[in-house]
Amino acid sequence: MDSMPALTEKQQAVLEFIAAATDQNGSPPTLREIAGHFGFRSKTAAADHIRALQAKGLLRQDAPRRARGLRLSGMGRRRPRLDIPIFGAIPAGFPQDRYQDAKGCVSVDLSTLGIKSTPRTFALEVRGDSMIGRHICDGDLVVLEHGRPPRSGDVVAALIDNQSTLKTYVQERGKPPHLQAENPKYPQLHPAAELVIQGVMIALLRKAESQF
Repeated sequence: MDSMPALTEKQQAVLEFIAAATDQNGSPPTLREIAGHFGFRSKTAAADHIRALQAKGLLRQDAPRRARGLRLSGMGRRRPRLDIPIFGAIPAGFPQDRYQDAKGCVSVDLSTLGIKSTPRTFALEVRGDSMIGRHICDGDLVVLEHGRPPRSGDVVAALIDNQSTLKTYVQERGKPPHLQAENPKYPQLHPAAELVIQGVMIALLRKAESQF
């Protein structure tokens, strides 16, 4: 059996993203989707990684003029794992200034988590104890999807009056939505001016040393 050729970290991530997208959607991502997921400035960078993977025998182009003409070779097929960018930390307590830029990635097995990743999937590290009633602890990673419409009861990353927080989204009939802590030490949060939902939680990751 042929051994897997050596890959750079980014080539590995691109291959796994293509494998995951193909597994979930039945077709591979386009160059535009690859570039968007990894934050490449243009499709050219995505195309360069594709050419490198083709040269190593892991991808083939069945239909060169089709946007979704990529196919995994035998060696390129593997369990779908994906690198999800970690966009800093978010307070699970009182709202604070916006969280910082990306500070790395977490590699996850999508089939184990039972989620479908998209180019809008990201993670945040939890800081605080306001969500312990939902078993979300300080130091956990919450995996979220940007652009998913929140439903009442969803855990969301939100900007409330331009400050970020992780809370439960609550929508009651006839009333504007608000945010609910899952710890009685913290109050409900009602926006004075603006409530922007930046992501809906789809998975929770915990380090081994974290405890309830």
